[in-house]
Amino acid sequence: MRTRAGFTLIELMIVVSIIAIIAAIAIPSLLRARISANEASAISSLRTLSSGQISFQAGCYQDADSDGVGDYGTLAQLQNPDGAAGVPGYIDETLASGSKQWYNFTMNVVAGGGGNPPTFSCNADPQSAQSGRRTFFVDESGVLRFENNGAAATAASPPVGA
Repeated sequence: MRTRAGFTLIELMIVVSIIAIIAAIAIPSLLRARISANEASAISSLRTLSSGQISFQAGCYQDADSDGVGDYGTLAQLQNPDGAAGVPGYIDETLASGSKQWYNFTMNVVAGGGGNPPTFSCNADPQSAQSGRRTFFVDESGVLRFENNGAAATAASPPVGA
């Protein structure tokens, strides 16, 4: 009489196929969850940048035309407002590097002068299609905007949450 000591080839193939089916269902959901997390991080980072810009301007760390109205700061200036590390930064060094959570951040600052108020705008663009589907934008108005068609978001883009 023989005793059975292992699995048959059919049993192993059934187990492997069940694992493959479960993976085929789970992996797309995991990728969508990662993209959602990256986009949520980009939105949060833009809110942090917008708040940091308001505080930087109120602190008058930069005033190109000496009119008493502060200008907005670059990413490096938001991390080190007074240039001597004597004042805590408004953003961390990761965000100041211009790249965080698979998104690239581009800050554009225009100093005030000649009767024109200072302005800033910041774009957050995914580093690849696998890291995010939407591009984001914020300016001195504080309204976060997005595009989901691959184009860069602008002041004319729809607001987030609308």
